[in-house]
Amino acid sequence: MLARMLAIFVRFTLLAMAAVGIASGAHAQVTTRYTNTLDSATNGINETATPCSTPFTRAFSVGTNYTVTDVTLGVLMAHTYRGDLVINLVAPDGTRIELIRDVGAGRDNVNVLFDDAAANPIANHTASNDTASAATVVPAYLRTFRPANLLSGFDGKASLGTWTLEICDQYANDTGTFFQADLFLTAPAANTADLSLTKALVGAAPTSGGSATWRLSVTNSASSGVAATGVSVTDLLPSGFAFTSASGTGTYTLATGIWSVGSIPIGATRMIDITGTVNASAGAVIVNTAEITAATPADPDSTVGNGATGEDDYASAQFTVAGARIAGTPPVLSCPAGTVLFDWDAQTWTAGSTSNSYALSTLGNVGFSLTNPGTWLNSATLGGQSPNLQNVVNGGVTGQNTLIQLVDLPDRPSRVVTTITLPKVMQGAQFRLYDVDFGASQFADLVTVEGSLAGSTVLPTLTNGAANYTIANSAFGDGIANNDSADGTVVVTFPTAIDTIVIRYGNHSAAPANPGQQAIALADITFCHPITTIGATKTSVVLSDPQNGTTNPKAIPGALVEYCVTVTNSGTVGATTVIATDTLPAGMTYVAGSLTTGTSCANATTAEDDNNSGADENNPHGASFATGTAIGVAPNVPAGQTFAFKLQARID
Repeated sequence: MLARMLAIFVRFTLLAMAAVGIASGAHAQVTTRYTNTLDSATNGINETATPCSTPFTRAFSVGTNYTVTDVTLGVLMAHTYRGDLVINLVAPDGTRIELIRDVGAGRDNVNVLFDDAAANPIANHTASNDTASAATVVPAYLRTFRPANLLSGFDGKASLGTWTLEICDQYANDTGTFFQADLFLTAPAANTADLSLTKALVGAAPTSGGSATWRLSVTNSASSGVAATGVSVTDLLPSGFAFTSASGTGTYTLATGIWSVGSIPIGATRMIDITGTVNASAGAVIVNTAEITAATPADPDSTVGNGATGEDDYASAQFTVAGARIAGTPPVLSCPAGTVLFDWDAQTWTAGSTSNSYALSTLGNVGFSLTNPGTWLNSATLGGQSPNLQNVVNGGVTGQNTLIQLVDLPDRPSRVVTTITLPKVMQGAQFRLYDVDFGASQFADLVTVEGSLAGSTVLPTLTNGAANYTIANSAFGDGIANNDSADGTVVVTFPTAIDTIVIRYGNHSAAPANPGQQAIALADITFCHPITTIGATKTSVVLSDPQNGTTNPKAIPGALVEYCVTVTNSGTVGATTVIATDTLPAGMTYVAGSLTTGTSCANATTAEDDNNSGADENNPHGASFATGTAIGVAPNVPAGQTFAFKLQARID
């Protein structure tokens, strides 16, 4: 009896001290404990007295108002067959969160602190009976578990009012007694600014080529202690959305994706609209995320720039590009110097090999190298061991071989990489990829294509089929396409110069974590012939005259004039056998033996004789003079380089 009386004394002492402030958590947040120790009747919790239609309740009265940033709840009660119990917590605004239901089966009692930060969920509480009697003193609670539904659903709520604990017994025969519950509410510290970020699409989802506007809003809670300063939000715009303008508070910098918000008073909201053009095909899913990445002072319930998607300083919104899905129309490949075709029908590929090289007309060899982090599969229907040439997966173009990649990748992020190395800088290219599609619970094709020129990235234009959509240089399969159907075709067009093509093939987020068999096929490639751009400039300088010598000479009879001709290759490939001529004007006499050559006027110091023969014609340039005309010859002028020749003449 003495132990029971002592337990009652302790619990009612706690009840008298119902609100106890405890400094805790990040940024000196304050946690207040609210305790209810009003016991139920002995065995008063049962299916008759407290069914789930009229549960047993205990209240926590909160007399101060602040924004709740964290909630934990401890419950002490006896009950045979714990699996009968359902426990809820209800906020003053009516928000109800279920903490436990059907857990523990025939195990007895509840002596648990429900905490979102716990390592294990309440569903794991199945192996032991809890200690729970009138003499049990809590806290600390015997066990800590993560509730069935997270208590973070209360974060951001106002604290003021009555919080209600609900307990009910949903099955017959077993009974129990409530002893105590402790509600812990955490509030921001007085010197913190509680910021939250939201993002939304303004208006209906646009069609391809249409305009879309994202609206970002940052709010400093009315319960914050101070104004927020130096607030910045990072919103790196997604592929498929081309920025056009921004309007609202502060400034938005496209290059960094930073919205410089500035200061936000207590209870105020700052907003910006970011508008752009949608350049993704119909059905594309455009996802835009943003996060507060700078602010002073500290936020009590989030950390700026940490990438945590569950915090209220992080926001995401998305839309699906509207419009009926039809195959797009690829751009026309414009080739000033004509095209050259790489035709798989003219090649052989040893089944299973992953590196091959082929002659591309007279331009040199084009190389193919494939890497696969998963398994290359073997299919007699598709030509045997992959990779290999076959004509079953053909995009509806019968009788044409394509290079197939039939694979089983180990996980969703893995990619098969095909690198195509070109013999020269080609002025453009166009090709088709077949069977970019989707198989439910099997795969979700994702193909990303890029090129390069002298190490710099070059992005192509991708044109979708009916079973896929495109965003920038990626294609996403989201429909089913047969092997011989054009529905899965993606057309890749490089309208500018490239020297390398890289194709990455795998899965997007709709695929299972461990995808199954999947395949795409690479068709013939049309290349634009290499071209170069040659230009010439001519300069002159008077070296001397009969009256002034070399001091400020004038172009008078007898003056000595030096001419320099510079030839520049501003194209992307080298030029061979470049010849430039310079005919002297009337009234000028060439100075025999004055020809020199080099890579520029400044270093054209290599002496040349006047004829067009001998070793001097290739050292590495040549020059000659005959019948009033100087001729400069360069056997080779690489892309981006120059050669020059100089000569002297007198004014008659």
